[in-house]
Amino acid sequence: CSAGISLAVAGAITGDNLLAIEKLPDSVSEKNEVLVQMGHVVSYGAPVDQAIRLAGGKVVLVGQATSTHRFHMENAITDRTAAAVYVVSHHVVDYGLLNLKEFAEIAHARGVPVIVDAASEYDLRIFLEQGADIALYSGHKFLGGPTSGIVVGKKELVRQAFLQNMGIGRGMKVGKESIFGVMAALEAWENRDHAGIRERETGYLNLWKKSLDGRPGVTALIEPDPTNNPLDRLRLIIDPEQAHITAWDLADALAKGSPPIIVRDHEVEHRYFYLDPCNLHPGQEVIVASRLGEELDKARASNEIIATPIENRSRHRFDGLLRWPD
Repeated sequence: CSAGISLAVAGAITGDNLLAIEKLPDSVSEKNEVLVQMGHVVSYGAPVDQAIRLAGGKVVLVGQATSTHRFHMENAITDRTAAAVYVVSHHVVDYGLLNLKEFAEIAHARGVPVIVDAASEYDLRIFLEQGADIALYSGHKFLGGPTSGIVVGKKELVRQAFLQNMGIGRGMKVGKESIFGVMAALEAWENRDHAGIRERETGYLNLWKKSLDGRPGVTALIEPDPTNNPLDRLRLIIDPEQAHITAWDLADALAKGSPPIIVRDHEVEHRYFYLDPCNLHPGQEVIVASRLGEELDKARASNEIIATPIENRSRHRFDGLLRWPD
């Protein structure tokens, strides 16, 4: 949905002015400021604020990282404000900020449209109901379609985002196959057995937890989704003194093995990561359980604790990117 943010912001800045669309990211209007709470300026592979700036938007940060109040946003809105962006994600700060309803109420009182980045969210209607003028969804996460983005909301604003195909949107377009693929995914979503899928995913979590309970240095907890999507995940807390491996080394070992198992390791420096049951095919949950046991057994058999310095992990990741394709 990074492209979706750029296109929606661009539409809010240019309207249907075709010359303005062609000139982006240079703006022909001074009305190009875009509000975003400081605690929402995160990276999901690329910075949220960069997606705004690509569209010619001038980012105006509202509040502090862990504290945004009504007066912060009310005083940030000026006659140069084109839009306000709200991010729904497990990456953002989850306390001390304005919720969407209040955020939208303040923006709408001054005629400012609200763009919600809901890329990884399950409910395709709730954010519009809570005040979003535009909501952006991924076509390939919960929907399970091809790589794509979905822009929904007020017809005029959706049209203005669409018109960016004559400008910066040209380099962001998806193929015809992806368009038809995401349309099929949306149709399938309406007929999906959501309760049945939830039950199956719960079974995966119970299997993994059962296979890990009692292992030295491993605590497995089933926890709800942080943005209230209807699913749970398994948090693995690793005590390296007992498990003979750090959480980040275990995550890396799982990713490098055969078959590779990719975990949610955004907070792995705190000695835990998550297993996500979404979109697994039946039978793959057994493979995940087997690989977990394999790597944990290997670590326990080691005479030394496998403990790569956490700072090296981040450095190696970016070193690898800079060496590509060598």
